[in-house]
Amino acid sequence: MCSIATAAALSLPISFSPYSKSISKRGFKAGFRVFAILGDENGVVDKKNPWGAIFEVEQPRFKVTHVRGKFVDVNEALEVARFDIQYCDWRARQDLLTIMLLHEKVVDVLNPLAREYKSIGTVKKELAELQQELAQAHRQVHISEARVGAAVDKLAYMEELVNDRLLQDRSVTETDGISPSPSTSAESLETVKKKMPRKSLNVAGPVQPYHSRLKNFWYPVAFTSDLKDDTMIPIDCFEQPWVLFRGKDGKPGCIKNTCAHRACPLDLGSINEGRIQCPYHGWEYATDGTCEKMPSTKFVNVKLKALPCFEQEGMIWIWPGSDPPAATIPSLQPPPGFKIHAEIVMELPVEHGLLLDNLLDLAHAPFTHTSTFAKGWSVPSLVKFLTPASGLQGYWDPYPIDMEFKPPCIVLSTIGISKPGKLEGQSTSQCATHLHQLHVCLPSSKNKTRLLYRMSLDFAPILQYVPFIDHLWKHFAEKVLNEDLRLVLGQQDRMINGENVWNMPVSYDKLGVRYRLWRDAVERGVKQLPFSS
Repeated sequence: MCSIATAAALSLPISFSPYSKSISKRGFKAGFRVFAILGDENGVVDKKNPWGAIFEVEQPRFKVTHVRGKFVDVNEALEVARFDIQYCDWRARQDLLTIMLLHEKVVDVLNPLAREYKSIGTVKKELAELQQELAQAHRQVHISEARVGAAVDKLAYMEELVNDRLLQDRSVTETDGISPSPSTSAESLETVKKKMPRKSLNVAGPVQPYHSRLKNFWYPVAFTSDLKDDTMIPIDCFEQPWVLFRGKDGKPGCIKNTCAHRACPLDLGSINEGRIQCPYHGWEYATDGTCEKMPSTKFVNVKLKALPCFEQEGMIWIWPGSDPPAATIPSLQPPPGFKIHAEIVMELPVEHGLLLDNLLDLAHAPFTHTSTFAKGWSVPSLVKFLTPASGLQGYWDPYPIDMEFKPPCIVLSTIGISKPGKLEGQSTSQCATHLHQLHVCLPSSKNKTRLLYRMSLDFAPILQYVPFIDHLWKHFAEKVLNEDLRLVLGQQDRMINGENVWNMPVSYDKLGVRYRLWRDAVERGVKQLPFSS
């Protein structure tokens, strides 16, 4: 094959020609045949491409069975769901064909032989028009992808109802009695969902006391930078008051924040030679809870309860459970290349599970955070969280954000940073600069959470040295949090009064649902916790 013929074959790989339409009583049948244009020394040969069969698919609109009567029974409902799948398949093939045809046009415009007869301005104009058409075709592909996902979900839901014998003949849905279009069939199945019981999480009613099994984890409770040699940090954890301080050896300790003598809060006192001194009568306690000094009276052996306490990678951890502490503590360090810019602690009047639900959800951002980080974000037609079948981490689509829930109460996220109000790329790997966030939601009490927030950046290291920059970061963090807090507090109020805050989970709630299932398994004492690998 000569070089010119080879170049022509590479420049014009595929050609499409519509074939005749055939009309029958059931409707019309339309499609395309695909031919490859091959050149050699003897001439041009038309060779049928086997891919042509991909597009020779009958339009399914007229294949659906007419609904008999006013209601839809089990078989008819499944038939409607199957029709949705067929229609989405047909629509996806048409989208692919459109993109391939546009690709051929682009190749035609860029063909070196054809370009000799066109001005540069003409080529630019044609390419600009084709770019707009391609963008429209890609948008249509995303719409079709959403339709496929919705149709598959509906079919799976219908099969589950049938298998569980929840769909009875008397459970029906109204229809207009004519051949349904894709939109009407979707409405019919949505009506079936409303009529039938829906399996959901049950998170309703007053917050119950925390199960003891939830305590058997290492909990980060403070940043190392906040615990000086002469300071104390009072905390509440699982309805119990504790106080953190450093002993004579500089290591942190956590003891009950209640004096054994008259129940005075110890954090109102002071640190004296590595011991915490009660402000009432001067009794002094070491980091293991032992009372080592008892002024003005005969000394007796007294010891307060102390929790296992450990310091690692800039954080103070405690083990509040009754089981022996785990041998290792998870690492919460930011990824390589990141520098920590802010560490903030806040006390919030909300149950920690509701706060975790909020942090594990990004679909609310363009509606809730319209005056802060999501200002200017467009509302996508479909938001997905993509994750392994067994895991508590993944990434958001179309947002360039990776996210992970790390048991028992930690959320890690890496966000691709671009201009304010503009997202750059659909994955963090496509972004040049990033923000890494750590959120720890410590369950202080049934209606209170101690939030630890750490912010790290892989750019602008000079910001660490700007005076009072920490106040700016705290102001911004509080502003973002307040946008969430008013909504979560409303949820909590409704939940306490009996409303289920997880009544209708949808596809983008995946990570939040997995957290709830993990927590439920912990409280039930399941040996092999879900999503652990």
